[in-house]
Amino acid sequence: MGKQAELMKGTLDLLVLKTLELEPRHGVGVADRIEQISGGTFVVRPGSLFPALHRLEQDGFIKGEWTQTPEGRRARYYRLTAAGQKQLAAEKKNWARVVFAIGQILEAD
Repeated sequence: MGKQAELMKGTLDLLVLKTLELEPRHGVGVADRIEQISGGTFVVRPGSLFPALHRLEQDGFIKGEWTQTPEGRRARYYRLTAAGQKQLAAEKKNWARVVFAIGQILEAD
């Protein structure tokens, strides 16, 4: 497991949308997937994750539904909506622009 780092402001929504792109997940599942894919660099705490899920649902980018986990526990699963797909595409494009700009600055003499 790598050293943990803070998420840049505004990137949590992008990571949540990307995580839900493949399949619906409950909140803990979203946090676990982000930690797994980032090799432990990003650990999303419930105090950050659940407000983000709530905000994304209010904005219509994800939809939550109560159901049972494979272990038989009740959990709210979130899935990406069509608006969420568009938002994810827009945020990925913006992120690529930011990464390119930062790279340009770091490589400048």
